[in-house]
Amino acid sequence: MSLQVEQKPTALEPRIPPPFKTKRPSHPLPSKQALENLETSVVESFHNAYALLPTQDDLPDGDGDKMETERHKKQMDLLIDSLEPWLGERGYVGGDMFVYFSLKQLKNEKFKGPDVFVTLGLSNKERKSWVVWEEGKSPDVVIELLSESTAKKDKTNKKDVYQNQLKVGEYFWFDPFNPDDFQGFELSRGVYKALPFLNDGLISEQLGLKLIRWYGLYRNIETTWLRWATLDGELLLLPRETEAQRAEAEAQRAEQERQQKEQALQRVKAEAQRAEQERQQKEQALQRANRLAEILREQGIDPDKLLSD
Repeated sequence: MSLQVEQKPTALEPRIPPPFKTKRPSHPLPSKQALENLETSVVESFHNAYALLPTQDDLPDGDGDKMETERHKKQMDLLIDSLEPWLGERGYVGGDMFVYFSLKQLKNEKFKGPDVFVTLGLSNKERKSWVVWEEGKSPDVVIELLSESTAKKDKTNKKDVYQNQLKVGEYFWFDPFNPDDFQGFELSRGVYKALPFLNDGLISEQLGLKLIRWYGLYRNIETTWLRWATLDGELLLLPRETEAQRAEAEAQRAEQERQQKEQALQRVKAEAQRAEQERQQKEQALQRANRLAEILREQGIDPDKLLSD
């Protein structure tokens, strides 16, 4: 038997690669059921992670700080107490409470909530603080009450927070001791644009109301207050103003009824007087007739026969 020696290809002879073979995956593709199980697992993981986020019951709801002045507190109450009945179940209005939008606030950002804020489309139930990830949205309208110690921050840092992080639709500021320092902004393409003044007021498109400066007496302080009004300029009344208005209307109604009764009594008296006058006139006529008959009889004339003839 002869031996055949395998010859190696020379440099001039190209090496022919073996035929290409598709490499099968080491693991088969997941089934439809496996994909559904994976999706369910991801959703559950998300909900589990969300459940770990702090709620309003876990977060601080105050720091012991008080409002700047008595007037600031009363101005805040005036705005909230007059809007709350009008808003009803259509949303929530609050103030002087924390608004949480980031967990960083618990570490290195000391952000206090707005003096007044309004959120539409959510219930008006009681809250300890406003937690954005718990509520599902940021406030729609914010009002800050300026003071010497907060004005710069309210016009810069806080304004940036409302614009860039909370993305509040409308932002207003007002100085209770300097009513001329009153301005409003509307979020347009992510940037605040100043709102124009219309009849000395600023319109909130979010609420369909106006913020106007009103001079009057409120809780023993007579000054220029910031108040809500309809687009026609009619003030949103406080509960006690509504009650006073109702009492005044009731007093007017009672007075109208009294006047109507008095007029009816006067008509009865006038009718009685007219009847008495008629009676007296008839009596006087009868007396004259009797006197005439008596005179005729004295002259020998029978008045009855005279009348029959």
